Formats: sequence, structure tokens, C-alpha cells
Amino acid sequence: MTTTPKHALDEVLDEQNTGKTKGVLYVGIDLGTSRTSVAASNGVRETVWSYVGYPKDVVARKLLKKDKLFGKEAVEKRLSLDLYRPFEKGFIKYADTDTEHPPEELDKHMRAAKDLVRHALQLCRPRKDELLYGVIGAPAQASVKNKALIIEAAREVLDAVMICSEPFAVAYGLDRLEDTLVVDIGAGTVDLCRMHGTMPAEEDQITLTTAGDWLDQQLFALLKKKAPNADFTIHRVKEIKEKYAFVTDAAEPVRVELLVNGKPTVFDVTEEIRTACRMIVPPIVKAIHKLVSTFDPDFQHKLRNNVILAGGGSQIIGLGRVLEETMQKMLGSGEVIQVEEPKYAGCNGALKMAHDMPEEYWKRLA
Repeated sequence: MTTTPKHALDEVLDEQNTGKTKGVLYVGIDLGTSRTSVAASNGVRETVWSYVGYPKDVVARKLLKKDKLFGKEAVEKRLSLDLYRPFEKGFIKYADTDTEHPPEELDKHMRAAKDLVRHALQLCRPRKDELLYGVIGAPAQASVKNKALIIEAAREVLDAVMICSEPFAVAYGLDRLEDTLVVDIGAGTVDLCRMHGTMPAEEDQITLTTAGDWLDQQLFALLKKKAPNADFTIHRVKEIKEKYAFVTDAAEPVRVELLVNGKPTVFDVTEEIRTACRMIVPPIVKAIHKLVSTFDPDFQHKLRNNVILAGGGSQIIGLGRVLEETMQKMLGSGEVIQVEEPKYAGCNGALKMAHDMPEEYWKRLA
């Protein structure tokens, strides 16, 4: 398993210095279920947890001295807040309204999504005299309705906006647009996309929901079985996963503190973490097999030996190697290349795409 070079942002900054983007700030945005990352043509790159909180009452507002809190700060102050995580499985939560979830719920999450996009763009430090042109990464198989809602959330703060699939953005940023299969593991979705020198069609893409949030639920259940008397939240489980996640056979013991009747108690959770993390492997390999086996037979060997692993989930220790071993059993061979910057690979590619689009195209969108 190898890693890819990071160069998409460097290329954009080189062109920025030529004066091509004078008066325009180009932005690449990865609106993730767990984290939102942005990269701008002025060199700024930032990431924030995808949470928005609003004070519950006048006491909370007096204590917090803010009308809105974002990211990690919002999670840490959540007892004083109405806390929203506006994206679920890569989409704006409650976008597919039904009798269980009335339209008011969608309105609340749309408001939170708009505030989160505005906050993320403020982190880019745009000048008042600059136009903002942005490309947003979305799940590979996002519906037309969901794409429209994402655009609506962004148009209040962007002068022009377009959407591309998240794995395509990764491939574009790395200049890997031919005979490449991208696997982007996020919190809400795992998005797979095969590249063959053209814009990917629907049959070139697969979206799975057995992603980071799903893994958190599996680990939560395993820890409850291990320590039935312990009290812990999904936030604590996510924290444990992000610190220790691995899939290898050999690993250092993982011991964590959980509360039992209010008393911190140490548990060895090594096997539970390994078991939960390995659960995401079979669905991914099955999807890889489908995309490879339905590809042009003369190019299948190139595709299965050019799998790019991206997204936050790509940081699970040993995941690339285990994917390779499983692919070799199912497909005869397989090589996984891990991106060097999983946090920014998507927004770097989106930024490069934004910068490469002709000015006339952006003016039509605006």
C-alpha cells in the first residue's frame, strides 16, 4: 500500500499568483456528515465538526454570550444548546420528509446547514470585494432533491455554486481520472466511483451507508455487551473509535475508562474495536467487486490495482492492507493507495475543479 502526493492546492496557488483569480475567491467545500472542510484559493484550509448549536433559553444565551456555536465548541456546550448535526448519511437531515418527520424538522436543519456553510466560508477569510465561487462535494448517488437543497443552503453565501461527487473530487485533485477506483469513507456514507477518462455515469458509482456513523453504532453495541453496567454516550464511543480504530491482527491493548455507577472503571476493548472496524470491510469489497467486474474486461486489471482510499475512515490503522488481502481472495489481485491528506483530499479536488472552470461558466451560474 502506498500514499499519494498532495499537489492540487499547490497548483491552484501557483495559478492564483499569476493573477487569474483576481477579484474572485475560489472555494472547495466538503460538507461532511461529521466534519466540514474547506480549501480556498487564498491558501486557507480549515475544518470544523459539522455541528451547530443554538442557546436553549435566555440563561444559556447569557452564559455563552453567542447566538450560535459551531463544531467542537457546540458539542462541548451541548447541554446548554439545541444541537443540530444538519447532515445525515451525506444529505441534509429530513430532506425526505414523511409523516414521522414533519416539514418543520427539515426547516430547522436547513437553517443549521446554511449557518454551517456560512461559518465554514467565513473561516476562508474572504475580502468584501471578492466574488465567491464554490464547488461542493456530495455523496456519489445524491438525489436531485438533495443536491438542490445543498445548493440552496450554499447560495446565500456563494455567488455561484456547483456540485460534484465526493470521490470524483478526490480523483480530480490527484489527477487520477483514468482507470482508477476511489473509495471515500466518510461518517455518513462510503462513496465509490470508477474513473475512465470521462465524467462518471450513474453505473460508475455506488454509495453505501455502512460508514463511520454505522460503525459507531456497532461499536456502541459491542461495548454495551462488554460492559453492560457502564454508562457512556455515542459521543464517547466516537471519541474512542477515532483515537484507536484498527483492523490488524496484531495491536497494542486498548484500555479505556468508562463510568460504572459514577466511578471511572478501566476496560480492555481491544477485540471490540477490531471486530467493529472490520465490519466495514465486506460491504466495501463487495462494492469494489461489482464496479470492477462490470468494467471493460481489457481494463479490469488496471482498475483493481488502482484503488484510492480516502475520507476520515481511511485512517483506520491497517485498513488498506486488509482491503488488499480481501480483494486478492475475491478478485485475484488488488492494490490500495491511501491519500496523504484524508481531511482535505475532497475539498482540495473541489477547489482545483472550481479554479479550472472557465470564467464564462461561473458567470452563467451566477
